[in-house]
Amino acid sequence: MAGVTLKNVVKRFGSVQVIHGASLEVEDGEFVVFVGPSGCGKSTLLRIVAGLEDASEGEIEIDGMLVNDVEPADRGIAMVFQSYALYPHMTVEQNLSFGLRMNGNPREDTNRRVQKAAEILRINELMKRRPKQLSGGQRQRVAIGRAIVREPEVFLFDEPLSNLDAELRVQMRVEIARLHSELGTTMIYVTHDQTEAMTLADKIVVLRDGKIEQVGKPLDLYDDPANQFVAGFMGSPKMNFMEASVKSASNGSATVKLVNQGGAMITLPVSDGPAVGDRVTVGVRPEHFRAAGQGDCDIDLNIDVAEHLGSTSYIYANTKSGEQLIVEREESRSEVGLEKLTASIPAQQAFLFDAQGKRLN
Repeated sequence: MAGVTLKNVVKRFGSVQVIHGASLEVEDGEFVVFVGPSGCGKSTLLRIVAGLEDASEGEIEIDGMLVNDVEPADRGIAMVFQSYALYPHMTVEQNLSFGLRMNGNPREDTNRRVQKAAEILRINELMKRRPKQLSGGQRQRVAIGRAIVREPEVFLFDEPLSNLDAELRVQMRVEIARLHSELGTTMIYVTHDQTEAMTLADKIVVLRDGKIEQVGKPLDLYDDPANQFVAGFMGSPKMNFMEASVKSASNGSATVKLVNQGGAMITLPVSDGPAVGDRVTVGVRPEHFRAAGQGDCDIDLNIDVAEHLGSTSYIYANTKSGEQLIVEREESRSEVGLEKLTASIPAQQAFLFDAQGKRLN
């Protein structure tokens, strides 16, 4: 096993800079997930670690060794791609052993590694089948097995579940989490799906436009986002944002007026006080809304759509000016068919951001 260190990594394609001084410490045996919207640079950063892209500036270390000029095959890594890339004319067993055989690995050791991978992934009964005889989830297991047989110090995953349907994605998330628990190997995983990030990661790296916005444990990022971008990206359904203006500010608190709620006002604790008249954004997660009168600021909503999922309901509603909010409720049959809803915002669970998205509380 090995840790991975990035020091001020920059990547340019011609005159376009896509990675802006990324620095990161991945501990030995840690499961780290790079997450962010499409085009944020997460796959490029992973490919730089793998050696498939050269860093324009900065240093990459694996197990304490500088690897900027080391070939991918000699970095002690194994990569699982979005595409299964299995050889269609080979059996599962042959696909698993192919790389080792081509490198002249002893037959006895190759057989041991292949058998071990098959047992870990529980694909022993598939060894004589060819890829066309496998389901999508089984093919992905074989692709992961091909990485396992290399016995790498670091596993790299580049959106490995994006080709699977919803049910298989859930199943494979469990399999990958179990794999990490069993092997204890350092893993770096790229996804745009924040649910995958929240459920798999020991540590999440949130990227935007080639910059690292925040690094931390999943629930730390959820409960204590550094800025409005991270707050809006982490969580499903996403955080609600409401335009507001500052009416008064004093040491440790600010009273803001919700722009699209008439005279509705709420006083929030702040650590970095805004000025009177500043445009700000109030953020509230769907599950933090309370019933009318149980919070610090009531808002009236017109219900657009209600999703009743059994134990939980998500109510998609609009303010009078058309601003859409999502309110989570524990399933209540009495709310089925309602057209209006009054929800209340608790000040201690609301977030406040300035016009640039900086966190103010």
